[in-house]
Amino acid sequence: MQRLPRKTDGYLLEWKSNPDRLPLIVKGARQIGKTEAIRHFAKNNYKSVVEINFVLQKQYKDIFDDGFEVDTIIKNISLKNPDFNFYPGETLIFFDEIQEHINCATSLKSFKADGRYDVICSGSLMGINYNEIESNSVGYKEDYEMYSLDFEEFLWAKGYKEEQIEEIYGKLLSTTPLSDTQYCVMLENFREYMVLGGMPAVVFTFVSQKNYSGTLKLQKQLLLDYEEDITKYAHGLDKGKILDIYRKIPVFLGKDNKKFQISKVRSGARNRDYVGTVDWLKNAGIINVCYCMSVPELPLGGNYNPDNYKIYFRDTGLLIGSLDEEVQEDLRNNKNFNTYKGAIYENVVADMLTKQGYKLYFYRNEKATVEMDFFVRDSDSLIPVEVKANDSATPSLNTLIDSEAYGDIQYGIKLANKNIGFNGRFYTVPYFLTFMLKRFLREKEKTENNS
Repeated sequence: MQRLPRKTDGYLLEWKSNPDRLPLIVKGARQIGKTEAIRHFAKNNYKSVVEINFVLQKQYKDIFDDGFEVDTIIKNISLKNPDFNFYPGETLIFFDEIQEHINCATSLKSFKADGRYDVICSGSLMGINYNEIESNSVGYKEDYEMYSLDFEEFLWAKGYKEEQIEEIYGKLLSTTPLSDTQYCVMLENFREYMVLGGMPAVVFTFVSQKNYSGTLKLQKQLLLDYEEDITKYAHGLDKGKILDIYRKIPVFLGKDNKKFQISKVRSGARNRDYVGTVDWLKNAGIINVCYCMSVPELPLGGNYNPDNYKIYFRDTGLLIGSLDEEVQEDLRNNKNFNTYKGAIYENVVADMLTKQGYKLYFYRNEKATVEMDFFVRDSDSLIPVEVKANDSATPSLNTLIDSEAYGDIQYGIKLANKNIGFNGRFYTVPYFLTFMLKRFLREKEKTENNS
């Protein structure tokens, strides 16, 4: 079976090329392809791979009972499976599903000090008590968060080559419009991606069959699997309240302002009764939280209201799977993405920004006369990012750029169904190129500084 190439592949190769590499923890939401990516890397880069799954192979849970010396751990593993081979410098030990055995993290210090074997751990964010891992292995591990496929990985899955994507990026960097063919083909690919999302099982089914058959069923099953995992892993919190929020996300995204309000999750609900529930869903990799800025100025991280936020699904395919059958029909047959008040566009842009490492912020003043979907930044300015399903007017974007009250804002970005351009005040970028935004801003600034 052909596998989907992932950006994680390149990261793992870089990690191995570092002579002073630390044991690695690959974390992420469930079913996004962590195990497959690590296995692919291990198979192609090591003489011997020792894989232990703490969910499926519970017999290995006592391998640390005699202490955390490497020789002791290796001896205990070999007693349980004498077929494992341990070659110094040529062996990868892969501990999978470490959320089921947090003690494993304590061993990473010993493996780093010993240096004979490479170690990669993998676990679902949903089950990892990360505070416990931090205390067990501080300074002796490297963390990498993996996501579902981004749009570039989706293009790879469909067979597009890197040079084809680089040609499109070159046009973005030089503010040159795409050709009609490039624009139409990429737009059609992106519409497919908006319907499917980036969960590997869904994408693989689509590219294998070249149609949507069975993909909605997979999306709905993933939603149910996440519900089941919430009831399994949400320790110390009211699981019913977490499910309340999880199930209400599509309802709030369907409203005009998309603001999430605990008081409307359940009759009589109060914020103090739901403390920690939104954070749990965020830390589990299920949702992205977008906070309202108090004032649109820098710094981003210290200038927002923690009680005023929007919630998006981390993967847009989960939002699609949560919608009713009539919307599904409209999306798949008529490609009508406007049926949900722009929520699908906002959700997919939030997902694409998060996958580039951005934290999410929006702005809405008290009179609702100025609203902005997202903000990013370069080294010295705040950049408003407006998401338009079409090419409609941008009064809020113009206000933020033109008004002297917003001194940190020098220019903006409008993501729309519109070709690449710059009018002297804001860039227009087709929303399907959002995945290139961070690289574009970094390299644009570098070019300007050198000129």
